[in-house]
Amino acid sequence: MRDLRGAAAAFLVAAVLTGCSGSTDEGKPVESGQPDSQSPQAAPAKPRTVAEFLARAEAAMAAEQGWTFEVKGREGLVLRGQENAATYTATVHRTTGDPWALRSTGASRGRSGAKPEEIYVVDGTAYVKEGTAAWKQGPLSDPEFADKVEDPLAALDAFRGYGDEITLSEPDGPDGRVELRVRTATAPLTGVRDEGVVQKALREFTPTLEQLRAAGVSASESRITVAGVEESFVLDATTYRVTAHTFKCTFLIPYEGQRIRYDQEVTERNSGTYEGTVALPEGVG
Repeated sequence: MRDLRGAAAAFLVAAVLTGCSGSTDEGKPVESGQPDSQSPQAAPAKPRTVAEFLARAEAAMAAEQGWTFEVKGREGLVLRGQENAATYTATVHRTTGDPWALRSTGASRGRSGAKPEEIYVVDGTAYVKEGTAAWKQGPLSDPEFADKVEDPLAALDAFRGYGDEITLSEPDGPDGRVELRVRTATAPLTGVRDEGVVQKALREFTPTLEQLRAAGVSASESRITVAGVEESFVLDATTYRVTAHTFKCTFLIPYEGQRIRYDQEVTERNSGTYEGTVALPEGVG
């Protein structure tokens, strides 16, 4: 997610501090699959708690060979009413075997145009190609590479770690969905930085903050405000499959009597099962 895949923080920072603008947004949920045919006596009880819904979602996603997700993201900076933004779109194929694998093809777009990007994860190693640059590779444990990989299934596993912070909502009506959500209120960064979802937001925000500091924005952490962080999963209420995953965050940074606003939002929508395999292109790896 970091810097929306090659939409460099340096460009966003330079542009917004000198004054310019940009913008974008969203996608479509997967059709509900049918539950496995079972006798009424064998039908498992409907989940009630957050932990039960998460366990059912993990099992439902692991039951298929793979999944396809459509990703849309946006990252921007606003100062004195002037905005500069970058967007990202991609299609992700993610297998569920052991070991699992992933392929993402997409592009980032800013004022300077679009830059294609291709990412593979195979046997725990990430392979990244941005624009016309050569392939780069590194372990998925390295944040430089991990932050470039949009993996809703890994995010589902990490989401479980938020524990009591997760709220459960089953809206009335015919839409047949369940929402699991974590949300923070507006607060000074120093007061909420230890919350799990804020730590995730900080990993996304830190590269841009480093660029802001290099450009002369010297606000200390105690003066930075978390205007909001939210992460959610939407599940099909019948199959418990993940239909969408969204992460968004906003930070406010003091600067010359004003405030710089940093926003990021990424949504991954499930567009169905994937029956193929993921293999590295010839000559890579």
